[in-house]
Order: sequence, then C-alpha cells, then structure tokens
Amino acid sequence: MNKILFHAKVYVEKGIYAQAVLVEDGYIKDVGSNENILKYGDSKTQLIDCEGRTLIPGLNDSHLHLMQFGETLNQVQIDDVSGIDEMIQRSRAFMREHPERVKNGIHATGWNQDLFTDGDRLPNRHDLDQISTVIPIVLERVCGHIVSSNTKAIEILGIDGNSPQYPDGEFLLGEDGYPNGIFTGNACNFVKAIIPDFTMEERREMLIETMEYAVAHGLTSVQSNDVGTSFMDGPAAFAMFKDLYDKGEALVRYRHQVCFNNLTQFKKYLEEGAYKLEDDSEDSWLKIGPLKLFKDGSLGARTAMMTNGYVGEPDNHGLEWIKPEEMDQYCTLAKKHGMQVITHAIGDEAVRRTIDSYEKTFENGKNTQRHILNHCQITDEALLERIREDDILVAAQPIFLDYDMKIVEELCGKELASTSYAFGSLIRKGVHLSYSTDCPVEDCNPFPNIYMAVTRKNKQGEPEDGFYPGECVDVETAIDAYTTESAYAEFMEDRKGRIKKGYYADLVLLDRDIFAVDPMEIKDILPVMTMVGGKIVFEK
Repeated sequence: MNKILFHAKVYVEKGIYAQAVLVEDGYIKDVGSNENILKYGDSKTQLIDCEGRTLIPGLNDSHLHLMQFGETLNQVQIDDVSGIDEMIQRSRAFMREHPERVKNGIHATGWNQDLFTDGDRLPNRHDLDQISTVIPIVLERVCGHIVSSNTKAIEILGIDGNSPQYPDGEFLLGEDGYPNGIFTGNACNFVKAIIPDFTMEERREMLIETMEYAVAHGLTSVQSNDVGTSFMDGPAAFAMFKDLYDKGEALVRYRHQVCFNNLTQFKKYLEEGAYKLEDDSEDSWLKIGPLKLFKDGSLGARTAMMTNGYVGEPDNHGLEWIKPEEMDQYCTLAKKHGMQVITHAIGDEAVRRTIDSYEKTFENGKNTQRHILNHCQITDEALLERIREDDILVAAQPIFLDYDMKIVEELCGKELASTSYAFGSLIRKGVHLSYSTDCPVEDCNPFPNIYMAVTRKNKQGEPEDGFYPGECVDVETAIDAYTTESAYAEFMEDRKGRIKKGYYADLVLLDRDIFAVDPMEIKDILPVMTMVGGKIVFEK
C-alpha cells in the first residue's frame, strides 16, 4: 500500500524543507508540497496527516552494542549508583528478586567511581563479598575496561598473587599480595567469561526488546558491535541474526561490526566465509560491516593512551590493547579482502597510532575503504589536520561530554582539552563525522546526544555558555551527522539518510519541532511515529 505523509515540516537538507512525502514499496517516490503529493493518492493510498509536526530522516547510530544493551536491561541496574554501598544493596535485592537468574553468578555493567558521592575508590573483592561469597560476582565499570569481582570469582579463575598476568591486561594485587578483585584491559574478558552466558533464545528475545526501544526513540538503523563481544560464538550469532531477519521479526536495519580473538580467526572469517550471511544484498536490512579493533582503554579509567601521560601521572600513558605490528597485520588482511576497519581510539596517542596503521593500507594515499576512528576524543591541532588530510571518518559520541567535561581538563590539562572533543571543528574541516552513543555506555536515545552536540551543556544546562562552545553545531548539522553521515560510514549515502526521491522510506515524526524549540528541550524530544522501509514500526 502506498502512503502519503502530508501537512508536515519535512527536513530535506540544510535550508530546504517540504510539506509531504510519497512512499511506495519501501522507498520515497516523491517529496514536495501538500498539493503536489496528494495528487498521487487514490482509494488504496494510506493518508497520514502529520498535523504540522516535523519529519526527519530515520536516525542511524554509527556505533553501539545493541546486544549488550539488552543484557543490561536484564541485569541489576548499577549505572546510576551513588556509591559502593548502594551497588551492594541493589545487587542483594536483585538476588532476592531473581534467584533463578543469579544462581550461577551475577554480571552487570555501569558503575562509575567518579560519580560516587562517598569517595572515588574502585570497588574490590571485599566489597563484592558483601553481596555473596557463594556465587561469582562480576561488576563492570561503565567503560568496560575495568571489572570488579568477588573472591569466589578469583577462586574460580584459579589465580593468586604468584600467577602470571593476562595478555594486554592485568589483575591488581591487594596489600596482602592476593588479587584484590580489580581487573583491567583484556583481563576483564577472562573474569567475565566465568559467568554463564545467556541462551541464544534469551538473546533473541533481548534483541527484539532493544529494537522496540530503539524505534520508540527514533533509531531506524544501527551499526552494532555484538559479535566478538557479547556473542563469542560468531557463527551461531550470525545464524540467529539471519533467522530473526528472515522471519521479519527485526524492526531496525542492522550492520555488523565484528571483533575477533586473534588473526587466525579473522583470516578464517575472510577466507572461508565462516560468518558469511547468505543474503547480504544491497537492500537487505541485515549487512556485514567492518572489522572492529580496540586500540586503548577509556579516559575515566585512566587507560586511554596519552602521548604525554596524565596530569600528575606523566609516566602513565594508558593501555595499548593491540600492538602496532598486530594492528598492521589486521589492517593488511582487511585491505586484501576489501574490508573496512573501525577502531576504538580515545587518547591522542591511540588516535595517532591508529592513523599510522590505517595509512599503511591506503591506495595511492586515499582512504578508499573508509576506515573509521571510533570516539577520537583527545586530539591536538596536528591530529585534527591529519584526520582531515587523510579523509579518515570519525564516529563521535557528543553525549560523552555530559560526564567527561568534569574530568578532561583535570586529566589532560586545559591546553589539550581545548582541542579535544573537537567534533564541530572536524565537521567544519570537511571530515565525515557521524554520531553514535556507544550504548550501553550511554542510552541509545539519540536526542540527548543531539542536544549535547548543539549546546555542549550537561543535562542540567551547565556550563551556561557551553563547554568550549566553539565546538557547538547547529541542529541541521547534528541531524545530518546522525543520518547522511552515518549512511556514508556504511557506503549507503546514495539511498539512506535523506528524505529524497529514491531513498529508503526511513522516517521519524517528532513530537515537537527540533529546529525551532529552545535547545534545552531537544534532549526531551520523542517520536510519535517511526517508519522503516515504509513500514510503521512505532506509533504513539
């Protein structure tokens, strides 16, 4: 059935608006005035009166972890705890309320010691032993680069003060010489692995639940790193995704970003098609995307790679998750098989070394594979220019500033902070910069993210003039970063991310005019309708 959306404020592109849209067979067939578009209507056409509301292209999160978000919705909620005691109490309550779910252990994500009101020390095994000494407890910092565990978890791992450290990570020791329950870097993966995984059917239900949440908040596409993180069994995960989409149960377009445990596994994937989707056609809602690499840790955990170290800790240069030689090998294999690469790089040294590896794979000095810097938070002017000159893409998370503006000057110094989170400058330089949330690090709701990009203020409206306000962007630019630029990141800018003839009918009707409201209201905007491929997947 054809659909006509009329009496709308339709955002076409900067400075250009229309009133109505004709949708046919999942595509936009025409855009124009009410009078011209309504002429297409007949007795079989579904007419949708938008009542003067604003219509924008479907929003496309260029990097998140959809499955991990589903996990957090089914775990004890510790993302907003005010301290270690509250985290202990919530975990105890969760155990009482969900005895079957925790019988083999508890894993949850979200605590942040910088938000604790009773001190900022990291929780250790003695704290988590107050939750249980019978089952393993593994509570993950919001960044995913530090994990705290109880003594039972340490016993299951079979480590003590004399055990060798894990590769590219470590477990810390207490004053007694025994592991204190704090794990960093790649060591986190070993302690997390002792908690039994969800079943594939449970994960399928979680994915549907998270997709329902996503479309209710205006997302029509996600570029998600789940395989190799939440899903360690890659082939099984790909099969489950394919079945979900084949049966029409999925609500959003999904593009995989895939991690691998080692080069051998990656090579097998490339050469034998171990994870190949049978239907990766141009218009498929489910697609294979880039290789996902991690170069460093996080700023809040003091594990982001910093060229000159941290303020007061000049010898702490952060944590390098993947060595240059190994990263070069990954990028070379990706180049051989025409595969894009997206790399987690937060600190300035991580950004620099990632660019070094990328440049070695360029064709005639060109980034033809559209390799991406994910996060790209701490930068100086020379790095910003290098990104521009190399035409390297950036997947940015403006919403991170809601927290990071409290710590970046303290950790990096004011001079470096003034050229960091330079997402406005990068766009003005012509860099292809898309928006994402890295959910569940932040909620996948895109509107607080857009609010932050436009205002550079936290959710309370502070600071009054914005945090380095020269990096603010206008609303149209922010919408473009979430739509056409996210589409560019997946080589689909010719058919996704605009309300134009020939593009996918991925549309979001808003409850207020994002282009005209007080900027403080942007974070509170919600859709009244979301459409993917001409299908209404959410309606309020």
